[in-house]
Amino acid sequence: MEPVGRVRIPKKGEILGIIESTLGASRLRVRCNDGKMRICRIPGKLRKRVWMRIGDVVIVKPWEIQNDNGDAIWRYTAAEAGWLRRKGILKSF
Repeated sequence: MEPVGRVRIPKKGEILGIIESTLGASRLRVRCNDGKMRICRIPGKLRKRVWMRIGDVVIVKPWEIQNDNGDAIWRYTAAEAGWLRRKGILKSF
């Protein structure tokens, strides 16, 4: 397993989640740490640089207007997701 350097921790207003399914048109269905299922979009700056797959751990920034939608703004590697689980930041849900 690769060594983990600095791991980005969710800031205020951001939630951890796991991708449940891909919906097409740069949309994802994500089960968030707060128990909600959100439809998230992949912002343009990540769309073709970071490939997101089912089971990946992501940071979701919920929209202010529609709270059941959001943006997937960060994807963790497998090593980083394991570190988050060991530290108790990413709880199993």
